[in-house]
Amino acid sequence: MTLYERWLSRAYDKKGASVKPFWDKYLPQEKRIYQNLIGNKEKRITGSLAELAERYQMPPENVCGFLDGIHEALDGELDAKELTAESQIDVTFGFEALYKKMVEYKAGHLYTLPEWESVFDAETRERLAKEQRASGTYVREAEKIGRNDLCPCGSGKKYKKCCGAPVASDSGPEDGGPR
Repeated sequence: MTLYERWLSRAYDKKGASVKPFWDKYLPQEKRIYQNLIGNKEKRITGSLAELAERYQMPPENVCGFLDGIHEALDGELDAKELTAESQIDVTFGFEALYKKMVEYKAGHLYTLPEWESVFDAETRERLAKEQRASGTYVREAEKIGRNDLCPCGSGKKYKKCCGAPVASDSGPEDGGPR
């Protein structure tokens, strides 16, 4: 079983639901890592995965899960599914991207860490949060076409006489339709 598979099997049950006892232990560890990285303004994580596990005082599979969690904020690519204890990690990230990902995932326990105050002032944090929230996907309803508007197909006819015309029924008196 790979580190990534071990991470998934501990964090989620067979139905995909979070395993509460696991997360109760993992989240404080994750928080410590972020407090360290943000507080020391470290934008780079380097070392073998085993060394990172020792540095962060957590099992290698949890470090694998942590790295998978921040992969979208990384400047380069990292495939957590391929990591082993011997894998050499050398990744960088931007604090702006990291902060926005925390907002996107609604991780208030992370984007409200006091360590952010040494990186961004309150106004910048608010602006970044607003930008992230505004960047979500929105479904925009198509504009309604009025019966007397020109047909959007470009025929030059009114919609009611073109694409909006009722479909003629194929059934007639001989096949049981209305007379």
